[in-house]
Amino acid sequence: MAQARVARAFEHPRKVLHVAKSSAGLLIVSEDEEGRRYLQFGWLGASQSVVWPGFPLRLESDYTRAMVAALAFVAEPRRILVVGVGGGAIPMFLRTVLPEAHIDAVDLHPEVLDVARRYFGFREDAALHAHVADARRFIATPGPPYDAILLDAYGPRGIPPALATREFLQATRARLAPGGVVIGNVLRFPGKWNSSMARTWQESFAQLHAFTVEESANQILVGLPDAKKRSRAELNARAEQLTREWGVAFSLRSRVARRYQGSAPPGRGAR
Repeated sequence: MAQARVARAFEHPRKVLHVAKSSAGLLIVSEDEEGRRYLQFGWLGASQSVVWPGFPLRLESDYTRAMVAALAFVAEPRRILVVGVGGGAIPMFLRTVLPEAHIDAVDLHPEVLDVARRYFGFREDAALHAHVADARRFIATPGPPYDAILLDAYGPRGIPPALATREFLQATRARLAPGGVVIGNVLRFPGKWNSSMARTWQESFAQLHAFTVEESANQILVGLPDAKKRSRAELNARAEQLTREWGVAFSLRSRVARRYQGSAPPGRGAR
């Protein structure tokens, strides 16, 4: 009965499909009338993932669209690391649009990966590998470099503290291939444009770029290890090219263009 009461309290009517305790807290999977499935931690927690099972190109959360749009910074992503699997929306999207790429997806909680497989259509194959591991240790372990590292690790209380330090970001930067990029989903200050993480990112990369996600508190940070400038026109053209190549129904360019901000001088936080 408690589940039914909470299900009625969702913003949109949803059916509860799965409830289980995990090391990440209470995992709840629900489905709306149109078939979208939601993963959240705790009855009152925000949705961690929104997925159309079987339709990986239909990214529902605008922040996920913004994160993949940030791949416009990368000339040719051949090896990608995704930290934080959730329902698997981002790794499954990338597996579909970049069939030649190798993708590693890391999550600390085996129960989250199990739910992603059972309820969200997350599937591993020769090119997509899931790892139950601590992201900090995974990145610190010697291995091949990545062209793109996407950080989307959130628990019930936000980004785990171990993944919010300059030391972690510097270790992440060290795992990049030449021309690589680190893309992070963070939360902005209430009522402000920038994030509390912006200064830490700025101290960790040669360049920091950022853009907002409309109608949410999210901000996407893009850390580059080199000083080569990327103009807005260059990024827009690349985003338009990826939209065509990937065959997605949403505009990657519009995600890159939203309140776009380039790096500030060293030692100063983002405005």
